[in-house]
Amino acid sequence: MTLAEKFVKEFQELNEIQQREVIDFMEFIKEKQQKQIENTMDKIIEKNKKALKELSK
Repeated sequence: MTLAEKFVKEFQELNEIQQREVIDFMEFIKEKQQKQIENTMDKIIEKNKKALKELSK
């Protein structure tokens, strides 16, 4: 059984409220990952601000 198949099987056995909690948690994880990416990009931009200004000329 693949991971996706196991997830679907387990998910279907939950009641609707529990399914909503799972979906909310998945969305939380995705948002957290997106924030980490944005923070990393902000750090890269800040570290290279001078070079980026030169390139934009």
